[in-house]
Amino acid sequence: MRALAINVVKKGKQFMKIQSALRGLLAAAATAVALSTPTHANSIKDAQDWLAEWDGGPIPAWITDNYYLPGTETLAIDEIRVSACGTGMPANTRKQAATCFLVETGNGEVMMFDAGSGSYANIVALQIPADKLTKVFLSHLHTDHMAELSGVWAGGWISGRASELHVYGPSGRLPELGTAAAMEHFVGYNFWDQQTRAANLNPIPGNIIVHEFDYKGVNQVVHDENGVVVRTIPALHTGDGPVSYIIEYAGKKVVFSGDTFPTRWFLDHAQDADLLIHEVFHTPQQLVDILGFVPPVAMTVGTFIHTSPEAFGKVVETLQPRHAVGFHFYDIGSVREEIEAGVRNVYQGPLSLAQDLMVWNIRNDEITERMAIDDPDAIPAPTSAPIPAADPNNPAAPYPFTQYILDGGLYQEMLPVMNPRLDAFCSKYNFCGVQGADWRTRFQQ
Repeated sequence: MRALAINVVKKGKQFMKIQSALRGLLAAAATAVALSTPTHANSIKDAQDWLAEWDGGPIPAWITDNYYLPGTETLAIDEIRVSACGTGMPANTRKQAATCFLVETGNGEVMMFDAGSGSYANIVALQIPADKLTKVFLSHLHTDHMAELSGVWAGGWISGRASELHVYGPSGRLPELGTAAAMEHFVGYNFWDQQTRAANLNPIPGNIIVHEFDYKGVNQVVHDENGVVVRTIPALHTGDGPVSYIIEYAGKKVVFSGDTFPTRWFLDHAQDADLLIHEVFHTPQQLVDILGFVPPVAMTVGTFIHTSPEAFGKVVETLQPRHAVGFHFYDIGSVREEIEAGVRNVYQGPLSLAQDLMVWNIRNDEITERMAIDDPDAIPAPTSAPIPAADPNNPAAPYPFTQYILDGGLYQEMLPVMNPRLDAFCSKYNFCGVQGADWRTRFQQ
């Protein structure tokens, strides 16, 4: 195994102004003022336009009731918030990342279920601080469910995650097909990245702790901490290995199918769900028309490898969750309407066909659905502590330059133009000339 440790355990300014003021408003709820809803204020564009002109006064109720403003809302202790950080297909688009759902509980737990390609940008938009995002649960090892681990791992490292990244995932029919093997290859793929970062940042966040569990386990507990229990059941998708997740907290239940054909395990163990998230795929004709599949492949992929609209409808009609959520399709043209028509042939209950940045709050008396208002200038949310510095004496984080590169590449004439700013900065924080802190000491003769 490589030197990178794997432990197998078998804002933009306007947005930050909005966040700061809203926190104050939420802390003093008595100052909240519900304003009448303008007739034209019925789209996210209206809300974005209003916020762009916001002067710091009360936020209209038509915004807070219909839209989620990331980083501004405190959950009740027994509440769960689920956010869609990816709802689309393996080839993610500007509009949709691949599969990812974020679960936050009222006691401060944050868990990421799948990390599909492109989803970390939505995590940033949702303003989840990196020191909170330490647990990723993988339903299976297809890239549209795990490719964004690179973003979560490296992005969190440079944004303030102080601990290792914990990755939970299923075993495989063979050892080399399981999560532990996948993460060992992930380490090898990112080894240069890890070594060079570890020389300049604290190396601990570059470590991955893998929690691999038996994919055949039925209703097995794979995580039980801080009042949150996560269970798994086997899923039926392309081959042995995939699982579905059941999340329980404060008497509430969220079920996430991952990719699967409807299974008896799911029907037996997803009962009494508050929020039931299950894939609902393109129709075979859509796969032919949109993606150019040949008809036999379109039928196999759309109705056996994945869950068809009618089969999804049968699952949720049988289980009767408080609220059903479908995902895993390109939301273009008439696709959404055609999929919903297939579902509604069977099921008439509460339903969301998920979009990226759709948010559900699960409370005792209601489940609300809103769209998050994302700021395209948002940067990672601040963490509770500064990023720790590297230990220059740590043998796991060797200084990465050879003398050859330094002698040939370091342009000493740059220092005179840089030194005034550098001297002012290190003087402000009192580390000028300190070995291991002031990088210029490495090159003093």
